[in-house]
Amino acid sequence: MARNRTQDKAPELSREAVLRFVADNPGRATKRDIAKAFGVKGDDRVALKDILAELQSEGLLGGTRKRFVRPGGLPPVAVLEIRRRDTEGGLIAEPADWDEDEQGERPQLPVRQETGKGPAAGLGERILAHIDEAEDGTRSARVIRVLQKSNKLALGVFRTAEHGGGRIEPVERKQNEVLIRPGDENGAKDGDLVEVDTGRQRRIGLPIGRVVEVVASGRSERAISTIALHVHGIPHVFPEAVLQEAEAARSRKLSEKREDWRTLPLVTIDPADAKDHDDAVHAEPDPDESNPGGMILTVAIADVAAYVRPGTKLDAEARLRGNSVYFPDRVVPMLPEVISNVLCSLKDGVDRPALAVRMVIGKDGLKRGHSFHRIWMKSHARIAYEQAQAAIDDLPNEVSPAIRDEVLRPLYEAYGLLSAARDKRGPLALDLPERKLKLDSAGRVERVVVPPRLNAHRLIEEFMILANVAAAETLEQKRQALIYRVHDSPSLARLESLRDFLRTIEISLAKSGALRPSHFNGILTQVKDTEHESLVNEVVLRSQSQAVYQPDNIGHFGLNLARYAHFTSPIRRYADLIVHRALITALNLGDDGLSKEDEASLVDTAEEISRAERRAMAAERDTVDRLIAHYLADQVGEDFEGRITGVTKAGLFVALPTYGADGFVPISTLGNEYFRYDEAAHCLVGERSSHGYRLGDPVSVRLVNILPLAGSMQFEMLTEPRKLPKGSASFHKSATRSRKTKRAAAMAGQRKTRRK
Repeated sequence: MARNRTQDKAPELSREAVLRFVADNPGRATKRDIAKAFGVKGDDRVALKDILAELQSEGLLGGTRKRFVRPGGLPPVAVLEIRRRDTEGGLIAEPADWDEDEQGERPQLPVRQETGKGPAAGLGERILAHIDEAEDGTRSARVIRVLQKSNKLALGVFRTAEHGGGRIEPVERKQNEVLIRPGDENGAKDGDLVEVDTGRQRRIGLPIGRVVEVVASGRSERAISTIALHVHGIPHVFPEAVLQEAEAARSRKLSEKREDWRTLPLVTIDPADAKDHDDAVHAEPDPDESNPGGMILTVAIADVAAYVRPGTKLDAEARLRGNSVYFPDRVVPMLPEVISNVLCSLKDGVDRPALAVRMVIGKDGLKRGHSFHRIWMKSHARIAYEQAQAAIDDLPNEVSPAIRDEVLRPLYEAYGLLSAARDKRGPLALDLPERKLKLDSAGRVERVVVPPRLNAHRLIEEFMILANVAAAETLEQKRQALIYRVHDSPSLARLESLRDFLRTIEISLAKSGALRPSHFNGILTQVKDTEHESLVNEVVLRSQSQAVYQPDNIGHFGLNLARYAHFTSPIRRYADLIVHRALITALNLGDDGLSKEDEASLVDTAEEISRAERRAMAAERDTVDRLIAHYLADQVGEDFEGRITGVTKAGLFVALPTYGADGFVPISTLGNEYFRYDEAAHCLVGERSSHGYRLGDPVSVRLVNILPLAGSMQFEMLTEPRKLPKGSASFHKSATRSRKTKRAAAMAGQRKTRRK
């Protein structure tokens, strides 16, 4: 068959054709490739050489004879490093392999992440990405896969040197200082929080880096919490498109298919400084003669689903954040302020849409039935916890007599019934006091307080737990998919470790049968008001599994409930918003319920928001540590009373109860004998004396070193090692005898060998 010569004819060689070929063939546009594509032979090679030289001189072509590229050109798929955030909090990536001398200015590509449809990437990570180009020529990167965490980018505080350059003070405990040469400061001023490229390592001395970006001013009142936001990659700046959607929600016309409950005297009971109020409560005696002594309880929750619709940028941002993050100096909200503090805040005297659950309980405190309603409501009073308690206790307060008698007293009566039912149910009853930092106007710690635990707090907790149970039960009955809040029972390994520890204080834990919270409560009761109380509470807490979100129900071990779903805080938790939508769909309460896409991605959503919750907890904990370290920075050399809260092979963690923060005592500084780690007994034991230190022991320590920005403190132990309980001592004596026996046998073997 004859070949078609027209088909074999090479394209005509021209400047435009060469540029087009290089753009269409990134990564394989060498001089040989170009010559082959255009059929260049003989004297035509000179013409090609001239074209390439002209294009390079004019800046239209970059690279070398080994590989030509369009300036700023990228292949359809490229390896990128996420280097910074833009002003709206979006991620910006750069090519991982780029030569500015050959290829021109380094491209800056916004990273697109489709929620639930691909891997989530974060600051400092290396990714494989599609490079998409819009009609206007703008480009973006769509994540295909996260390749690895970048170990070249670090966060720190810039400290200037006398003759230019400076050093980076670490903000993480395991991070080294980095030297910055003159000219590599990138505009950073002393005290600024910066991101630094630490790629230039040296065999001797500190690594050398360059400032990539100034993240925040070190003189800001919020500098400490800003560190946590960037270390943990928490989104904290709302993109403009999200803010525009939130603002547009002001004019949204809500469905008229709502019940009018505005005359029901619902009230909000919250912390005194709360800015958003997403739950309101009411209680009254049940008039039904078949339920003597029973009550009707109502919990109304802000109808966030009416304003945050599936598939919107507002919804995608809420899912990305997962939850609000609470720092001592600020809150990083899940939703923009116009939603959380305005449209969905149940302000007193203002009409608000809500999703309410009406629950009937018997005299025994058990729920007999419930129903959900989409309503209009009006809060009749905004009450702080302390005000509510003072009103009930007949102490001076600002609550009106009518609200006290007609609203608060029935609420407390209902709480009494629920409290009795709770005691019979027997949830895990750990007693771990919560400390709060009070800051001054400059964002520094002024004092550390332990807020009183009031019945007003417990009342709201019990109402919310019952409402969450009702939500899970309704969705199960309607066979509607949802996200549960689950808490698994402790693992066998953790139980065995707990059992070994309890044995050292002569307390036993059942070995056979399924353990229930009541078993742990029995142990906590045994140590109540003894020297072991705080220690055992801490160890029992560590033995528990972590609560997570997932679509498959395994119950909630800690609350001792068969089914449980978060429903009561959709302003600050995405899981609750999903449950609201599920209820709207299951009960046909509107067209803004759970979408098919939402339902199909529940597994991914649950995993993402569980990770976001862990991320928030770590950021909040780190910020408290840094603030306390700053507070104590001028007290190096001072002595403190503390308690051992952690025992490791490397040393002891000692918490200062007054401040709620801890520091480390290296094992090498403990004394003039060798200390051995006993994992089962949670102690370090002197090999010679059998005296040592155990988890929970009260001790005196001296502050010898502190890194405020890393939240790190080092202590010197002042308390002498004490004689440990028989369980630990006998264990270590036998272990020491065993080691001595082995050493003696080994030495005898060596002597026998020498004699041979």
